[in-house]
Amino acid sequence: MAGTGAETPRERYRTQVRAEIKEHAWEQIATAGATALSLNAIAKRMGVSGPALYRYFAGRDELITELVRDAYRSLADTLRAASAAGADLAGLAQALRAWALADPQRYFLIYGTPVPGYRAPEDTTAISAEIMTTLLDACTTPAPTGPARPFGTHLAEHRDWAGDHPAPPEALHRFLAFWTRLHGVLSLELAGHFTAMGFDPALLYAAELDDLQAHGS
Repeated sequence: MAGTGAETPRERYRTQVRAEIKEHAWEQIATAGATALSLNAIAKRMGVSGPALYRYFAGRDELITELVRDAYRSLADTLRAASAAGADLAGLAQALRAWALADPQRYFLIYGTPVPGYRAPEDTTAISAEIMTTLLDACTTPAPTGPARPFGTHLAEHRDWAGDHPAPPEALHRFLAFWTRLHGVLSLELAGHFTAMGFDPALLYAAELDDLQAHGS
């Protein structure tokens, strides 16, 4: 019935094929990395011609963009749900780690080495800003106290990256310390660099988080 907003059979089929293409793309990425992503190779796996897949994705970059959108949206939704459930900064940090461990390739696609020649469109930046806002809110409540330090003062003059968020300079500093230190631990863990070192990366992550909370940055 027209006007109901329901998908037509053709639209449902298109949605299903695009989802299948993305599944194969993630398999490729897990095996050889995002730089090796190939629509022709995916077409071969699906038993269709290369040109047939170009009816669903115009090229490699459009496919990567869809995967990036999905990854950012998944993380944004995960953190928002944790925040809505009452999670503080520590809870959000653990939600971030659980999300990353559940699918390391998804994590590396958005926080790992950039894919050569690929530039994400503006709408993916908007989704990543949702993630930043959720974390900035947690870094601002309760508001950091104490005198402004040099880097905090510097951030007061260079805060365009935070958009319209009203976080004070010390909250911005706290956010950046959280973001860089915990991503550093996560990236090394997911890449396997702690495997032969004989300690539990979860404990290192928790220790870094404890230190961040104790000192505020």
